[in-house]
This record gives sequence, structure tokens and C-alpha cells, in this order.
Amino acid sequence: MKFILSSIVLSGILIITCASKEKSQDGKLTESIERGSAIYKDFCVVCHGANGEGVENAFPPLAKSDYLMAKRKESIKAIKFGQTGEITVNGKTYNNAMASLGLYDDEIADVMNYITNSWGNKNNTMITVEEVAELKE
Repeated sequence: MKFILSSIVLSGILIITCASKEKSQDGKLTESIERGSAIYKDFCVVCHGANGEGVENAFPPLAKSDYLMAKRKESIKAIKFGQTGEITVNGKTYNNAMASLGLYDDEIADVMNYITNSWGNKNNTMITVEEVAELKE
């Protein structure tokens, strides 16, 4: 009987702990997305547009972007170090340069969390400052 009671109590504690952790991660992601939105408006909107649609034949879309979602590291590196050369986004080839924006790793994580959770994109794994920091040119 003590074993059953202990198991029930332990299960309840685990459920509460997991729910609290999930809620705090959701809160952190929400805060990161909010900060990323402001960064996007300051640095990215001119080329990629207010709705992430890009500019045809010049700047690729971020909205519903297969590249952005499938090539996470490459997308982070593009923001961190700039991007040159051809890339294919949603079946279209783009060959324009993107300069490094001079953002800090936390700002890059925030803007990536914003764009990977906007305009039809859904990213279930939060991009962290540590993930950005470990990427080298």
C-alpha cells in the first residue's frame, strides 16, 4: 500500500514538474519571439518585407520557407555571418548577398525564433543563444 501511495505521489510531482517546465519554456519562447519581432522590424523588414514574403528575384521569402525550416544552421549562419551564393527557397533560386547585420548571439536567437514561428512557419524547438554561439564561420 505504501508503494502504491508513494508511486501516486511521485507521479503527481513529475506531472507538475513537467507542466511547469513546459510552461516556462513556452514563456521563454514567447518572450524571445516578442524581442525578435522588434529586431526583425529594425533589421530585416526592408529586404524580407513586413509579412516575410521577400522580394521576387532578389530576396527570398521567409514566410512558409522550406529553406528556413530545413536548414536551421545555415539560416542562423546567414544572419550571423552574412550569406553569398545561390540558395533555393520554395523551389526558386536566389543569388544575392546578405551582409552580416552585426547582431549579438541573443539577438540572432530571438529573430530566428520570431521568423521560424511566423507567417506559416512553426518551430517546436527553441533556438538558444548557446546554439547560435557554437556556430563558427
